[in-house]
Amino acid sequence: MSRVLDAITLPDGVKITQSGQEITATGKLGSLTITMNSSVKMDQSESEVKFAPLQTGNRAALAMVGTTKALVNNLITGVSTGFERKLELVGVGYRAQVKGTVLNLTLGFSHPVDFPIPDAVTIETPTPTEVVIKGNDKQQIGQIAANIRAYRPPEPYKGKGVRYTGERIIRKEAKKK
Repeated sequence: MSRVLDAITLPDGVKITQSGQEITATGKLGSLTITMNSSVKMDQSESEVKFAPLQTGNRAALAMVGTTKALVNNLITGVSTGFERKLELVGVGYRAQVKGTVLNLTLGFSHPVDFPIPDAVTIETPTPTEVVIKGNDKQQIGQIAANIRAYRPPEPYKGKGVRYTGERIIRKEAKKK
């Protein structure tokens, strides 16, 4: 049996409301909203939320059920515990520090890079070579991490650059004479 049609259990303090195609999750870390696909219906009991396709036998509708379930699960996790993404700066002189609402990055360019921090996100630098991005919207956290990484992606010869924590960089061998 497919796990797509299984129910999502709501943790304590999280409330789901639906108005039309809009689904809103509210919890201790705020509220988030998504728009549900029109081929999916939501059934809610006191502590569970189930999704089902409007037309049985429709493969596209069943795929949208799984997508909607994953998105709502991310909403629930975001408003109850939140998300975080960690980045490492690898290279001589590569540093990061938060100054007010700006993340100041020194990445080997002739100028420092200033990244403005959005309102719904917090960025911390526990060490000068580590950046921690926290918030309740998983997509926004991932996009901000990707934008910061895009300033200086890891290069394959020395491995210098901005990388995700735990990311494995495949190294290349240098030219031979």
